[in-house]
Amino acid sequence: MKSAWLVGGAALAFSSAMVLAQEAPVDLLPPGFDSPAPSPTPTPRATRTPALAAPEQPAAQQATESQAGEIVQPLPVQSAAPRADLDLSNLPTLEELEAMSTDDLDELLGLKPKFDIPPAARRSMDRVGVMDASEGGLPAGSLARQPAALVRAVLAGMQQPMVSRWGHILLRRALASRLAAPEGMDPVEFAALRVQVLNTMGEHSVARALVQDVDTANYSPALTDAAVAAYIGTADIVGACPAVRLVETGRDDQEWQMLAGICNAYAGEATRAQNDLRRLLTRTEDDRIDVLLAQRLAGSAGRGRRAVTIEWDGTGAITPWRFALANALGEPIPEGLLDDAAPELVRTAALTPALAPVQRARGAEIAGASGILSASAMVDLYSQLYAEEGAEGDAALTASRLREAYVGTDPMRRLAAIRDIWSGGGDYAYGRMVLTAYAAARLPVDADLGDDTGALIASMLTAGLDGDAMRWAGTVDAGSEAWALLALADPRRTVGVTDGELDSFVDDDGSAGQRRSRLLLAGLAGLERIGSGEIAEYSGRLGLDFSAQTRWTRMIDRAAEVDNPALVAMLAGLGMQGSSWDRMTARHLYHIVSALRRVGLEAEARMIAAEAVARA
Repeated sequence: MKSAWLVGGAALAFSSAMVLAQEAPVDLLPPGFDSPAPSPTPTPRATRTPALAAPEQPAAQQATESQAGEIVQPLPVQSAAPRADLDLSNLPTLEELEAMSTDDLDELLGLKPKFDIPPAARRSMDRVGVMDASEGGLPAGSLARQPAALVRAVLAGMQQPMVSRWGHILLRRALASRLAAPEGMDPVEFAALRVQVLNTMGEHSVARALVQDVDTANYSPALTDAAVAAYIGTADIVGACPAVRLVETGRDDQEWQMLAGICNAYAGEATRAQNDLRRLLTRTEDDRIDVLLAQRLAGSAGRGRRAVTIEWDGTGAITPWRFALANALGEPIPEGLLDDAAPELVRTAALTPALAPVQRARGAEIAGASGILSASAMVDLYSQLYAEEGAEGDAALTASRLREAYVGTDPMRRLAAIRDIWSGGGDYAYGRMVLTAYAAARLPVDADLGDDTGALIASMLTAGLDGDAMRWAGTVDAGSEAWALLALADPRRTVGVTDGELDSFVDDDGSAGQRRSRLLLAGLAGLERIGSGEIAEYSGRLGLDFSAQTRWTRMIDRAAEVDNPALVAMLAGLGMQGSSWDRMTARHLYHIVSALRRVGLEAEARMIAAEAVARA
């Protein structure tokens, strides 16, 4: 990363004028039409006598004869003798031919094409992504002039999810944008790196959409592995079959063999698929349930379906592959295994359409807190759950309380329903705050709500409802949590924060190590809503030093200087990795908020700063 960064300011420079400039006119004529080749010199022919010339026929008679027997495309001429360079020594025997699979025969006969897409339908690799700049994506040329080593290091360094919901949303937007590859980087490698990060974030649906923007014939082994992970994450096992059948990856692990068997079955080779999976089952001692699930999925593609009994007893922890196969088949997973499953695995259920709403609700809070599900998507899910007859359990109770939070006749009853929803969140209570964002925004402004005001404002800001939150500005006490959130989220604030207001917040801060005060100061400083004198005073009081530099702070500051929002978003994602907000330092937050504000992403900067104070 250091060597890439030392390329210089010119390497990092990004000119918006160049991106927005109109491209040169494109010639729509096929090659050769604009400068046709010279006509060949005619070959002299012997002069014929007029008596030997065929008489000219009428046009109608010519047309009739042409339709009756003319050969429009001449047949190829076969030579009588075989080619001298034809090697017949390596031809397989009849026994070997009988044992070959369809793929082996296609490869032997040269019938397996590299491209199975007509030339006119093949997609360009110049820009890969699913969100154009006109649809909310970032400018296509944002990274085109950046050093490949720098972008590669940033993307490869993202190995953990984001601590910030709004940071997650911003990074997803950057990765899904229709972008040109950095200078000197293969577009396929650029796509593979982005898909790998999306899979790490749990954004398997977006990752799948991104790999589907690339023709399978262009896949590399790395992109194939990332694509398969995206399909498994969305329980779309059969969707991975084009890559499994067409791309040479060199993989021969058990998961790949099961995938190959399933894909062969759906390609019409049911007998071969079942034989391969049966042999794999006899060689497998552990994880036999995976092969049994694969056999059932492969059997659903053929006519003669085999009965496969699934026994979950003694199978051990549930894996992503096992989870995807069970969801694809509609096979119920025992509650005990789901209770012990990793949160990153359970959250994928929230986006699995094959599951019932009550099953999807199990991971909804996790997906909402991380930024995968929006507030409106969570409300839609619980609305479906409420409409289901006979639904029971905690999720059904939450759906009932959510309805009361929306349509209750008394504001205090609606507030009580919102409190009940928050109290049931457990380790993922912030996901419940995402769920109640719009219900909180519907409450009338009332100063008597007192201690709940800060939580209500925090809930509104999870969905970016800063306008609704600002309605409460006249009722909050200076120096309170609600005041701090509004000071950061206000989209039109022109007056800086005063010493007295900040003093009250710091004095009343009961968080460990005064983390809330430290993050509030970092957010205000990054948004330039506090003077330099106050920054110096409270930095000394809280033990902060925003001026200390690291390689990461220098990179994100430099990316902001050259006005490159895509690079700033990716560097911000690199700095927001971790399992909880305890991993986020005030200095990192300051540089992230400041850089986002300078490149025109102030709305995201305000929401990240407010989220930091609410979740500290």
